[in-house]
Amino acid sequence: MVADSTVFVTGASQGLGREIAVAFADEGANVALAARSDGIYETAELIDAPDRTLAVETDVTDSESVADAIAATVDAFGGLDCLVNNAGIAGPTAPIEETTDDEWLETLDVNVVGVARVTREAAPHLRSSERGSVINISSIGGKRPYANRTPYAASKMGLIGMTRALAAEFGDDDVPVNAICPGPVEGDRIRGVFERQAEEAGVPVEAVEGEVLESLMIDELVPPEEVAELAVHLASADSRHVTGQDINVSSGGAWY
Repeated sequence: MVADSTVFVTGASQGLGREIAVAFADEGANVALAARSDGIYETAELIDAPDRTLAVETDVTDSESVADAIAATVDAFGGLDCLVNNAGIAGPTAPIEETTDDEWLETLDVNVVGVARVTREAAPHLRSSERGSVINISSIGGKRPYANRTPYAASKMGLIGMTRALAAEFGDDDVPVNAICPGPVEGDRIRGVFERQAEEAGVPVEAVEGEVLESLMIDELVPPEEVAELAVHLASADSRHVTGQDINVSSGGAWY
């Protein structure tokens, strides 16, 4: 159970981050909703539990913003028990020759260094919690990447490596650290990816989606609530000895 714990969720303004935040709130957790956009206030309204939610505008590329957000969470709820690093961007969809340094740096700054910033700030609180945990949202795109997505693939595989290193660092304090690797998750984000891939390849969007679905063992996009349910489970007492793992929720899109 995660009831009465405090969870900090980045990228909580929409999509998978919103689904994860709602899932924790439904189980009775206090939830800090962190993101750059004002969608966090919509997420708070959706949860409809003002005493257990805190919408805190947070830019994971800004260390001061991250520090302020973690401090506000601890002040509001008296501590921090779980960190869900969900904030991320898709990066460019283009052959390597057409990617720029700025695109690479932006993708890595959000998807990898951003996770490091938030985890670094949260670390003392997680170590002192009796049920601290870290859940990083990676992707099968770091394991079985698609063409023309090199910055994203590099960032998500990098996040798996960070997860394993952090699991070793936090082990003495009984803080499990795991990564969830979703496959193509239902929602606006994957639709945008399909559209950009279709434009790059000069084919209809339906052709791109069909090819992706054919590559899966279960030819369906992943329901976001299944990812959210796994996140809640990994933060619970039932998963205290699951650490250093990267767990796929991918309709069979990756096998390791």
